[in-house]
Amino acid sequence: MDRQDNWTTIIRPVSGWLNFNLAELWRYRDLIVLFVRRDFVAIYKQTILGPLWFLLQPLFSTLVFTVIFGKIANIPTDGMPPMLFYMAGIVAWNYFATCLTSTSNTFVANAGIFGKVYFPRLTVPVSVVIVGLLTFAIQLFLFIGFFFYFYLRGAPLQPSLWILAMPLLVVQMGILGLGMGILVSSLTTKYRDLSFAVGFGTQLGMYATPIVYPMSQIPERWQWLYAINPMASIVETFRFAFLGSGSVNPQYLAISAGMTLLIFFVGIVLFSRIEKTFMDTV
Repeated sequence: MDRQDNWTTIIRPVSGWLNFNLAELWRYRDLIVLFVRRDFVAIYKQTILGPLWFLLQPLFSTLVFTVIFGKIANIPTDGMPPMLFYMAGIVAWNYFATCLTSTSNTFVANAGIFGKVYFPRLTVPVSVVIVGLLTFAIQLFLFIGFFFYFYLRGAPLQPSLWILAMPLLVVQMGILGLGMGILVSSLTTKYRDLSFAVGFGTQLGMYATPIVYPMSQIPERWQWLYAINPMASIVETFRFAFLGSGSVNPQYLAISAGMTLLIFFVGIVLFSRIEKTFMDTV
């Protein structure tokens, strides 16, 4: 009898651009949970403030933005309390930026373990996105706390039913960050310069997204350009859902979702292709 009949799992090499098995991630869900637990605990391990940094980072950023862009630059916030206006954008952007920057060095940072044992390489960036989701949830509670504080003080806040669409927006942010991250990670195996450009590009991307200014400050004839940036529509919808600031353009949201799926598909295809040979170039 063929000895292969006794194996429970047989690992075979695959070729081609579209040979990837996303269902394999489910079989390795325990490994993903292990990575999530490891990364979430290790982020602020051996720090004095520990998990408080999850709250202090967006809070300090919001205070700086409020002083610089609200008090000094006098950029309008559509009548919303500046602190809430900036915090809404920062909380949403931080989740996307964390997913992007943390997954963009997947191959380089994990070359040691990738070269020793087999498991779906995509489990690492997926676990990073889940860790980012946990951080986003903590920061969202901080934002909601300030929301109720300003609401009870009589601020002109008008939450809408778009809040019900928040889970979809969060999923889209995670998919977008994952797609762009693994795309950059795949290219970084050959072009290390990209690892330096990610942080710089993320900062530039924040200013190309209505984080410190409302979309109403953009001339209407140029607003269509912002639809190409998927995060622009997400941030605007996030603010409108909670604060009633700005507006929601379904057409721009559709373009944003389409761009997200395109980036994710290209990222998955390239990641699947590079993972077969990356040990030769890393």
